[in-house]
Order: sequence, then structure tokens, then C-alpha cells
Amino acid sequence: MTRPALQNRLCDAAESQLVVVDIQTRLAGAMQAEDRIRVIRNAGMLIQAAGLLDIPLIASEQYPRGLGPTEEEVAWHFPKTLEAVEKTCFACSGEPAFSEALNRNGKRQVILAGMEAHVCVLQTAMELQADGYAVFVVEDAICSRNESHRRNALERLRQAGVVVTNVESVLFEWIRDAHHGQFKAVSALVR
Repeated sequence: MTRPALQNRLCDAAESQLVVVDIQTRLAGAMQAEDRIRVIRNAGMLIQAAGLLDIPLIASEQYPRGLGPTEEEVAWHFPKTLEAVEKTCFACSGEPAFSEALNRNGKRQVILAGMEAHVCVLQTAMELQADGYAVFVVEDAICSRNESHRRNALERLRQAGVVVTNVESVLFEWIRDAHHGQFKAVSALVR
């Protein structure tokens, strides 16, 4: 059971849902190579851990006809039944199918990873927070074409009270204890 004071400060597997924002082929191709590799690797770890822990996953694709599908290395980790929510709004919550999926999951924490930090990730985080969700942005699982834009987005998010975290913190907050039944499988993801 989560202590009330920690509810919005630590990720809680029972209350979390993972949202992967717009990690798409053409968009990823515009990122710096090391940023693209980092985001794809770290988003993959989050998705795999979410699967092990039965944490709901939602993925979005910004105008896929123009920006392509989700990167194969990311989509490969998706459950077979997952269909990415197509959108044209920069904030995921502007798309009714996204809001329906979010509400259907019934979880009040949203963990965000994706592209671009200063546009779709930032707008999604801000709108979800305004809607009463506890929002966690995973800083090593987001990027922008320009690193200064990513840094600015992270600063704005922190100022707005969004929790900025990292992949390992999320994974170990989700399991909380070395005696957790999935500890070995989750900890193996970060090796």
C-alpha cells in the first residue's frame, strides 16, 4: 500500500500506466543518433517492465502518414493487441481515443516517454497534470531534435510540478522490494 504522502512522488505499479509518445520512424530519424538510440533502448525497457508488471500501455503516433509508424525496435515490445492511437493534436489528450484508453485503465499516475520533449511530451504532460493525473516524465526516455529544447522542456515541467525521473528509478519504484516476484526479471533489464 502506498503512503498518501508518496502517492504523487514515487511511481506505484498499481496506479501507473505507461504512455509512449510518438517514437516514429521519420521523427526518430531527425534526432541525434545517440539520443535516438537512448530513447529507443530506454522506452523498450519501460515497455518490457510494464508487461512484466501488468501495467497498462498506451502508444501514440503523430500523423503516421507523414511521420511513419512506431519504430520497429519499440513496437516489437508492444503487446500483440496494442494499436497506437493516431493523432494530429500535439497533446495526446486532445485525441478522444487516447482519453478513452486512459480513463478505461483507471490509473491515476502516467509515466511518459517519447518524442519530442518540448512539443508532444510537454503538452501531454501539462494537460494530463491539469486533468488531475500524477505525471512522471522519464528524462532518459525523451528527446528533441535540439538538446536545448529538451532541457527547456524539462525545466518547464519541473517548474509546473511534473515529476522528472529516469528509467531505473521508475523500474525500481514499480517493484519497491528485492523480494518482489519480478525483481530478477526487471533488474535484468538494466544490466
